[in-house]
Amino acid sequence: MDIRSNEPYWLVNNGILNAYPSLRKDMVCDVLIVGAGITGALMAHACVAEGFNTLLIDKREIANGSTSATTSMLQYEIDVPLYQLEKLIGEVGAVSSYKACRNSIWDLKKIAEEIKSEAGFQSKNSLYFAGSGKDEKWLKLEFEKRLKAGFDVKWLDKEQIQANYGLQSEGGILSADGASVDAFRLAHELLAYNHKRGLAVFDKTELMKVKYLKDEVLVETDTNSKIRAKKIIYCTGYESAKLIPEKIVNLKSTYAMVSERMNGATSAIYDTLFWNTDSPYLYMRSTADHRLLVGGEDENFRNPVLRDALLNKKEKKLLKAINKLMPNIDFIADFAWCGTFGETKDGLPYIGPHPKFPNSYFCLGFGGNGITFSVIGANMIVGMLRNEIDPLAYFFRFGR
Repeated sequence: MDIRSNEPYWLVNNGILNAYPSLRKDMVCDVLIVGAGITGALMAHACVAEGFNTLLIDKREIANGSTSATTSMLQYEIDVPLYQLEKLIGEVGAVSSYKACRNSIWDLKKIAEEIKSEAGFQSKNSLYFAGSGKDEKWLKLEFEKRLKAGFDVKWLDKEQIQANYGLQSEGGILSADGASVDAFRLAHELLAYNHKRGLAVFDKTELMKVKYLKDEVLVETDTNSKIRAKKIIYCTGYESAKLIPEKIVNLKSTYAMVSERMNGATSAIYDTLFWNTDSPYLYMRSTADHRLLVGGEDENFRNPVLRDALLNKKEKKLLKAINKLMPNIDFIADFAWCGTFGETKDGLPYIGPHPKFPNSYFCLGFGGNGITFSVIGANMIVGMLRNEIDPLAYFFRFGR
């Protein structure tokens, strides 16, 4: 599946960071990870730290799938609001899921510090604002739910949002727990760090066939190599939709663009993540070099050709939206791209084993906060490899 198009800002900005060979010999390992995006890199980091002999493969170059197209907004807010998620899975599961996402942001900060990352991890506020006046009522209910659950949130009215950000909205929830990062660079840094510690990394190596045996898996690749592993972990994101027999995700096309460097934006804009209540929602964040990234205008995914054909039209609509929301910002588009992402019925990821895939685990962090789900998933699956069960495994299971 072609899951992104045009050249995203992160690819152009970073260039080629590290190169790895394709696999040309048979190998044996404890854990085979499939997928070398930010999810696979975080999974590899956790497995190597635990002492597992770990091997990672990807059919593309490292982090050249959806990781190269991500906006890298680190939020604890799940795509389904807390008050709605409580109705779907109960208060305990909903609040626990939200808190796990919040904690994962600061877990990622620790990881970035551990490997001395230069991926620009920045702590930020997050403003969830009303896209229209009719959304203000339920957004205040969401605020009360988060406040009751112990989250560090404030309600900002229309005048406060205008004064702080120059943004047109009837009100919104300001959360203290948020961050941003260059996920493309971070994925490369994680793999390079762990490669020095024994992680075997092979790109341009596609998994073609898997035999699920009693106590192991036997993998064949397109490079005519075989891998014998005790466990296999799929970190293949939206492309897993082709592998899982049941429908677990609705694929969407999303569109994003980055401005030229801006001089007129306030520090409050640079220090805040923005997203609104529209469906599909609009989202914004600054980059480390003072550009503004804006995205949204999602469509149901049909195929890459149709997705890409809409790029120019969507770029104009996004530009119109940002000019309406922040009329004082002189947004001049510099990069534009589109990619594919997924939505689950409850906004939650699928993490853990699947009954039809013995000796296997999946870490599928769908949605707008897939990176935080990946941090959670890496910890959960390493725990499962130690025969430990995380209470969240029930809410993130297949067949729910």
